[in-house]
Amino acid sequence: MSRIHLTIDGIPVTTAENETVLQAALSNGIYIPHICTHPDLPVQANCKLCLVEIDGMEAPVCSCETPVQEGMRVTTKSSALSHWRNLAMELMLAGHPKDCTGCKMYLKCELQAMIQYLGTVHSRMRTVRKETTAINIENPLIIREMERCIQCGRCVRACNEMRKVNVLQYKKQGTETYIGTQEDMPLGEAGCRFCGACVEVCPTGALQDVEDIFRTDLPREQALVPCQAECPAHIDIPAYIRAIQEGDPDKAVGIIREKVPFPLALGLVCNNRCETGCKRKGLNDPLSIRNLKRYAAENDQTHSWKEAYLKRLPDTGKKIAVIGAGACGLTAAYYLNKKGHAVTVFESKQIPGGHMTSGMPAYRISTDAVLSEIQVIEESGVKILCNRHVSNAPEVKKDFDAVLVAIGTSIGKKLLYLPGASDYPQIYSALELLQAQRLGKDIDLGDTVCIVGGGNVAFDAAGTCIRMGKKVQVVCLEKDASQASIEERDAALEEGAILYDSHATEAICGNEGHVTGLKVHKVNGFYFDTQTHALVEDPIPDSTHIISCDSIIFAAGQVTGLTEAFGLQINRFGYPINPTTEKSEFITSVEGVFAAGDVITGTRFLIDAIASGREAASLIDQYLGGDGNIQEVLVARTRDPQIGSLERFFRIPRNELKNRSAQERKCDFDASSIGFGCTEASCESSRCLQCDLRKDIQRVKVWTEYNKKQEESHGL
Repeated sequence: MSRIHLTIDGIPVTTAENETVLQAALSNGIYIPHICTHPDLPVQANCKLCLVEIDGMEAPVCSCETPVQEGMRVTTKSSALSHWRNLAMELMLAGHPKDCTGCKMYLKCELQAMIQYLGTVHSRMRTVRKETTAINIENPLIIREMERCIQCGRCVRACNEMRKVNVLQYKKQGTETYIGTQEDMPLGEAGCRFCGACVEVCPTGALQDVEDIFRTDLPREQALVPCQAECPAHIDIPAYIRAIQEGDPDKAVGIIREKVPFPLALGLVCNNRCETGCKRKGLNDPLSIRNLKRYAAENDQTHSWKEAYLKRLPDTGKKIAVIGAGACGLTAAYYLNKKGHAVTVFESKQIPGGHMTSGMPAYRISTDAVLSEIQVIEESGVKILCNRHVSNAPEVKKDFDAVLVAIGTSIGKKLLYLPGASDYPQIYSALELLQAQRLGKDIDLGDTVCIVGGGNVAFDAAGTCIRMGKKVQVVCLEKDASQASIEERDAALEEGAILYDSHATEAICGNEGHVTGLKVHKVNGFYFDTQTHALVEDPIPDSTHIISCDSIIFAAGQVTGLTEAFGLQINRFGYPINPTTEKSEFITSVEGVFAAGDVITGTRFLIDAIASGREAASLIDQYLGGDGNIQEVLVARTRDPQIGSLERFFRIPRNELKNRSAQERKCDFDASSIGFGCTEASCESSRCLQCDLRKDIQRVKVWTEYNKKQEESHGL
């Protein structure tokens, strides 16, 4: 493409032949005022602020629509131009509120910056009162303060040209022109996709995001995609949902695997924190993100991502030991292997997978599902040794360049302060129960079980015992077992579990070496003392009674089980600590020995363990002389901004998984729910607002940024 030479304000400028005068000036650091023009939108030329004088032309012209020509001489500043620009600005401000400091866009408003640049008095003209500013201002997700609209038309062009949704349009009522929708319908009824493009390009406070929809503690580019921001591993959620919508689950899995090595496991048991950030909940319900992940993983036929996934850098000659083959340890192992290090994973149990294969019910996540994903990690070059208990980390370090301790919280807690809690063999932790069932070990439960605890693990234990043919009673302090998810609680109750909520335990009863019951009383409520952290109850008088049972299962949390014999400095709770900070973190008391996952955070969720494994891998790679960069792109992708219209988009209901009936599912350990089919996945993925598209819209620079650039380029 040939280049054009011209002068702007006496400054020689070279630009592409297809550019306008405004583009040529801005790209060379010369500012020309403008407000209706946006770099991503077609030219409209209605604000008249970008007027310039060109030698040989009788009248000023709009620089935004005037193409450059060879030898053109342009003047951007003169008294005549100032007069016309101020007149144009005053016309805009005639109907605009004068309460800049009260506007949410104060100090972030392009119009405010323009007023400062031009020195316009706000306003010398008679104030114009409009009757159309209150039309259609009550909408979800988008605040419309249309008295602040200057009719620059950016939002209309963004909606119609950039997005092809065609909801916003110029309207007339009497002598007034305003921006509205067909028949002045609310945005949703008019077909809005709520992508936020109109808000992004608005130069004033006329269009704004509703408050608190984006986090303010993150860089703006991250905050604009709330689902991804809330995901601890920051999976590119909009991209893989778009791939599902395009009918390509293999591509979706490739995108997921760029951040996590367990897409199917996460699709089954992730606590879907991403859904708490989903903007769609401002319309009706958030996207079913976890279930879409499951759909992609269950329908990945070609494994098109695999070749890139298995590639690793050349051998570094460094050896790393990972202690614990759970989600955290295996994640770290995969990424460290990718960096060219030789990785060996030591697992004390007979099977890898940690809680995924021995600490969660099989009906929630099958062993085969986990092992299929672990097999890929082994194919990448990671060596996994099972039935290899490690009793001392520094001893292992002697044979390796670095060691990662990722044993999790592998010991279930029991409430040993209860009378009788140490007197009978039929008293177990929930983790002991789950491990016994998953690993095929015998456990003496009798016919009736009492589970003490009201969280998700308690109901995991309940579902497991029911499938083992036991009568199950769940006892907890919380009203309605509020610590558990409603979904898990209700599923267990449907299957036959009996809930004793608002009950406190007193003692375990027994006879001749066998548990016979749990002594409890009812409470009106309880709290934990802020100073001593002691439990304070409000008991109901004369409510003590005994719940008959043959065994007790405590779902009271988990601990690491570490002692000083492991060779690391630990705190009183059994967590390794960094002696410099006295905190439990990646660095331990032994040089070259690191820790990650639940062993430093306490029991958290699967996605947290994976995210911690990623961080640990990066840190260990740096320790061994690498750059710590574990980012990878497995799938090429583009974002098409033209999303188009979708009939009654804002009313599309959330798709939920179909559960097998309680009578059916309680008889086996098969999956309780049936994953999405193609129709459900397509419908659910179509509900996405595609928040990430907004990141592709360029930010408009204000005049101060151009002045600085111009001064620097001319050595001022």
